[in-house]
Amino acid sequence: MQPMPHQLMGYDRAITMFSPDGRLLQVEYAKKTVKQGSSAIGMVCSDGVIFVTDKRIVDPLVVAESVEKIWQIDEHMGATASGIISDARVLIERAQVKAQQNRVTFDKEIDVLSIVKDIANLKQICTQSGGLRPFGVSVLVGGIDDDGPKLFETDPTGIFFEYKASVIGEGETEIEDILHKEYKPELTCDEGFTLCLKALKKVLGGNFSVDRIDSAYIRTDEKKFTKLKKDDIEAALSGKKRKK
Repeated sequence: MQPMPHQLMGYDRAITMFSPDGRLLQVEYAKKTVKQGSSAIGMVCSDGVIFVTDKRIVDPLVVAESVEKIWQIDEHMGATASGIISDARVLIERAQVKAQQNRVTFDKEIDVLSIVKDIANLKQICTQSGGLRPFGVSVLVGGIDDDGPKLFETDPTGIFFEYKASVIGEGETEIEDILHKEYKPELTCDEGFTLCLKALKKVLGGNFSVDRIDSAYIRTDEKKFTKLKKDDIEAALSGKKRKK
């Protein structure tokens, strides 16, 4: 392997240094970190929004219930992430504080977009400030606004987009193909949950197990963040109707 020419070296040493072809290499490395994280899916359904993730438990001595990949931001809002989960925890805790401040100040729940913009703004600051590194995590934020369920994805650059369904992490390409083919806005939360499990099962293959799955939903009529229990996941896998 030939050494790189002197003039091409060093552009990945500082977050604030553009390469000659206009790239911030440290940010691109952060995006690659996300692709190495475990799969996380968010989906807007006809009656709410759901999250389904792989907790990627590789050590049988780990207590599966102690691993958290989906977080409640407020009663009507939740999030999941892929990449460096400790980075995600900092962003989620910041979002939780902002949501509570809004309730105390204005006596109303905060809208999903305001939380997403706050997360994205902090991520963007970390792409142009010396001495910092980018957040090595993408976050899916979903919830129920006055005009219905919403889902957003933010990446390490600070960019965000609204999605009907989105996936981040190692199985992104394969699961995205399944979502493109089988996702429909008319799907209920139960049907969407079954589709997400089907996609994860296909990607994980023999490594798939109920203990690896973390899932939650927020229904439009209830506006209440609810985690699914192991029994609910097993019922969905067997084709039985989930108890409400």
